[in-house]
Amino acid sequence: MYQRYFYGWNVVGATFVMALFSFGLGFYGLSVYVATLQRLHGWSASTVSAPVTVYYVAGALVTMVAGDLYHAWGPRAVVAAGGATLAVGVAALGVIARPWQLYPVFLLMALGWGTMSGAAINIIVAPWFQRRRGLAVSLAFNGATLGGVVIAPALILLTDRLGFARALALAALASLVALLALAAGVMRRGPETLGQRPDGDPGSSERTGAVPDSDHRRGDAVRTWRFWSVSAPFALGLAAQVGVLTHLVALVTPTLGTGGAARVVSATTASALIGRLATGVFIDRANRRLVSSATLIIQIAGVGLLAWAPATAAVYAGCALFGLGVGNLTTLPALILAVEWPRERFSTLVGMVVGINQLTFAFGPSLVGVVRDWGGAYGPALLACAGLQAIAATLVALGPGREPTAPGLDRGATAMDPRPTDGGGAPP
Repeated sequence: MYQRYFYGWNVVGATFVMALFSFGLGFYGLSVYVATLQRLHGWSASTVSAPVTVYYVAGALVTMVAGDLYHAWGPRAVVAAGGATLAVGVAALGVIARPWQLYPVFLLMALGWGTMSGAAINIIVAPWFQRRRGLAVSLAFNGATLGGVVIAPALILLTDRLGFARALALAALASLVALLALAAGVMRRGPETLGQRPDGDPGSSERTGAVPDSDHRRGDAVRTWRFWSVSAPFALGLAAQVGVLTHLVALVTPTLGTGGAARVVSATTASALIGRLATGVFIDRANRRLVSSATLIIQIAGVGLLAWAPATAAVYAGCALFGLGVGNLTTLPALILAVEWPRERFSTLVGMVVGINQLTFAFGPSLVGVVRDWGGAYGPALLACAGLQAIAATLVALGPGREPTAPGLDRGATAMDPRPTDGGGAPP
């Protein structure tokens, strides 16, 4: 029987590229910006880290309403506008001369980052998949990881060859062209716009099980331990993770040099890519809370190595262990929400959780910078990050798990869904 190709995989591919640039320039690139600005202008770690905190806070506020923005305007308009503001901000970052100028530039970048960060990836992909959402989201998020593997090291090398301003201008132009093309040519609201069903399943598009419009009730969710058992541990874990990543180049350069720092960034994010791909294979059948706790424990081991020994082998081993969890820590909150809350609430809740997480991890770079300046080395700051992740690993494992399903409530795909997982719509 002839089966029509499922367009949802095109959307996953487009979201992959969106994540490549948004995370490459708006997340992993921060480590390069911080280290380069310190070197070029002689600014302290805390001076450069404070605007990064403002950046993450502003991005978090945008992320919290990302579901509303995508519902009102659709992915084409939101991704195009976000790509333009991120590109302008990145280009402007290369020509600033005074510390105060960091704040308006980072605020501009935050508008783009907030509309194309983790919540956006979930919101764009979710309407297209039910049974295979875990796999689809993991594949799309690999673009974010690849942004660290490719774009951040490329920024380091381009800066050495072309200078900071030209390197950022070139990166901003490439990002803008790619995101505008994808927004106009590939992005769609959902499978029903093409007469298809989620996962490419056969049947009438009129009976589509696509994710319903966002449920805007927020107050009742934030009053429950079920919600905070997802948001709080990932907020703490990501605060530690982002703090380490933001200062990673500055941390390893004294031991490995500039070239070694570029290789470490690539190794860390390559490890993240491996970790996310491996997790994506089994996550739809696993206990997602236990996977989250294990991920944090692995990262603690990596941070401990980085804090304990400055030797080259220890640095690479620590970054590899730390990197295994980098991608998963951004993917797992939404995957837990997908099995523990009704589908009609997903867009609102994922925007809230990612926004709260980002609001919290906004202080990670400043925390590491201040403790580093106070202690004269990065060791104490890394140990503080390991402590935050230990608390996070405990809290997420203690969560209540799945919410009881009311009679007749369709939750879509869950880890306990008895339906087969090898049906139509698989990628070719």
